[in-house]
Amino acid sequence: MSFVALDWGTTSLRGALLAEDGRVLEERSAPRGILHLDGASFAEVFEAFTLDWMAVPGRRCLIAGMAGSRQGWVEAPYCACPCGAEDIAQQVVPVVPGRIDMVPGLVDHQSGVPDVMRGEETQILGAMRLTGLREGLFVLPGTHNKWARMADGRVTGFRTFMTGEFYALLSQQSILARTLQADAPLVRQAFLDGVDRARRADSPGLLHLAFGMRALSLFDRLAPAAAASYLSGLLIGDELRAQPLQPGVPVVLVGSPTLTERYALALDSVGVPARLLDAQATWAGAHALWRARQAVG
Repeated sequence: MSFVALDWGTTSLRGALLAEDGRVLEERSAPRGILHLDGASFAEVFEAFTLDWMAVPGRRCLIAGMAGSRQGWVEAPYCACPCGAEDIAQQVVPVVPGRIDMVPGLVDHQSGVPDVMRGEETQILGAMRLTGLREGLFVLPGTHNKWARMADGRVTGFRTFMTGEFYALLSQQSILARTLQADAPLVRQAFLDGVDRARRADSPGLLHLAFGMRALSLFDRLAPAAAASYLSGLLIGDELRAQPLQPGVPVVLVGSPTLTERYALALDSVGVPARLLDAQATWAGAHALWRARQAVG
């Protein structure tokens, strides 16, 4: 029997009707994230978004993402790492028993400070299914980037970096906003210059390098059209400094092509190959959880 999978995030709501074998039969999306309900309840938004899909008797829905957070529809407690599809499936929370289920997020306590994710766990499971890999480093670029470590088909741990949010803050609200063109297309060399400068062993640190952009602009050494790429390179390069990368050992990138292509470019500059996946990973992960959910009852 086909089922409905939703990726209900902070700003957007995406859905897919999936066949029993995982094929995507239909997709849709709407700007109705958990912070954009416009006065409607979660149940009302859900019914309007899935009306025709869920009209089929006995059809069920699996929801992942921020809809399962404390600010969401129903809070689904975090599943502690290490965990795999079966562990997550066992902690799925019923929203409407027998009809709608909420996927829990993941928590990693290993550093002493909790790290959490919601929604990315489904993408990671999908990426494993699509690539056939059961171990390695899986990277999910976004507002809050996730670097997840996999072993034997389970997420053993992960770390989150606020790279995307810092880029938005610096490019829109800091003094650097006056010297860059935020919507400029990628300038490859400027981006790689930023990556290289941030990754150097003798790097003075991101805070100093960011101010250096101001000085470079004052002396006409960094054009506004290239400055956004340079800033992006600085931030991603600084992020790469903290990763256990090994030349020649590939990583898996999951996310929008705009972001994954930049990370692939940065990784290639240090000799690390990458495999790129997009939204298909979400639905592949939802199918993996659906099958695991059926197995555990």
